[in-house]
Amino acid sequence: MTLLDRLNQDMKQAMKNKDKETLSVIRMVKASIQNESIKLGKDTLSEDEDLTILSREVKQRKDSLQEFKNAGREDLVEKIEKELEILDAYLPEQLSDDELRSIIQETIQEVNATSMKDMGKVMGAVMPKVKGKADGSQIKTKVQEELR
Repeated sequence: MTLLDRLNQDMKQAMKNKDKETLSVIRMVKASIQNESIKLGKDTLSEDEDLTILSREVKQRKDSLQEFKNAGREDLVEKIEKELEILDAYLPEQLSDDELRSIIQETIQEVNATSMKDMGKVMGAVMPKVKGKADGSQIKTKVQEELR
C-alpha cells in the first residue's frame, strides 16, 4: 500500500471518528505530496520521494516546536507535539543508536574519512542509507563523535 493510499484510508477513518487534528495533519501531508508531484510533473511519487516529503514535514514541525518552547507558547507546543505523533505513524521505524553508529562507522571506512574535514563526505554517504530512519541532527552529532 502506497503512502497516498494509506493517507486516504486514514483520512476517511478520521472523518468518521470526527478526529479534526488527525484529519488536518493528513490533509497537510496530502497537499505537500500533491504540490511535490505537480512540481516534478509526475502523477505518482516514488516511495523515496514520499519519505522525503514526510521527513520534511516532521522537520518543519520539530523546528516550530523548538521555537514555540523558547517563546513559552505551551498551547502551540501541545498542538505540534500531537501533529508529530500523528506523522510518526507514517515514518518507517527509526534506527537505534547502535544501528546508526554502526552504519556511520562503516561509511567512514568506505569513504576513508580521517578527520572533521571529511564530515561532508561522510554525511553525503550516510544520509541516503538512513533516509527517513533517523533525524539529521542526530546523524550529524554521531558523525562528529566518530570523526573526533
